[in-house]
Amino acid sequence: MYNRPLFFISNDDGYYAKGIRSLINMLRTMADLVVVAPDSARSGASCSITSTVPLQLTLRKEEEGLIVYSCNGSPVDCIKLGLAEVCPRKPDKVIAGINYGDNASVNAHYSGTMGIVFEGCMKGISSVAFSLCNIDSNASFSSWASPIIAITKKVLGEGLPKQTCLNVNIPDVGSCKGIKVCRMTYGEWSKEFVKRLNPRGYPYYWLTGEYTNCEPDADDTDRWALANGYIAITPTQIDVTAYELLNKMKSWTF
Repeated sequence: MYNRPLFFISNDDGYYAKGIRSLINMLRTMADLVVVAPDSARSGASCSITSTVPLQLTLRKEEEGLIVYSCNGSPVDCIKLGLAEVCPRKPDKVIAGINYGDNASVNAHYSGTMGIVFEGCMKGISSVAFSLCNIDSNASFSSWASPIIAITKKVLGEGLPKQTCLNVNIPDVGSCKGIKVCRMTYGEWSKEFVKRLNPRGYPYYWLTGEYTNCEPDADDTDRWALANGYIAITPTQIDVTAYELLNKMKSWTF
């Protein structure tokens, strides 16, 4: 019988990032922590895995109630390898973040932070991702300890349904108005590359982009919540079946 819960923590910004270090400090009193995170930034890695090079684990810190490893793979590699080789038992929770920049709307599909919790819930573990709407690597996370701890405790007590996880996005404001449970916004990215020429005259491209909220008047979405100063919690599921279309297609003939 274990006296304390076990949380598995990872991110896509690297084991050294301020966001994950802040998350560790917030949760150490609640649980024993196993941390396996990338050895460098892997933003946008989504659910990618590494199959062409060997993976390595490097021990970075070990003390009472906390062990930290870095991994040369993707965020999902960190979860797979950490569960197989590092965790002494099945964790009570997988927690991702705190990410620099939001993972609201369609960003969730590209996010390495969300890849972590997708993998966690596919392994049958209650999983939560935390992201702050600020891309500054020196952003302050300390003021968000109270809601992050409260959400973590709630999920620990209530659990989550099979193959579901939570996508939690925090507005970049001095203090929030509260927490909204909401759906994903339908939005689109455009103008996604800037074309430039290198000194030899050959073109190269920088990823950039402009986001468009395609339903700006909807007040039940994650983007609305964030724009109005609320923490947005979006329950997210692994099953991507389009059930309405599935039922329609049952009448099709081929």
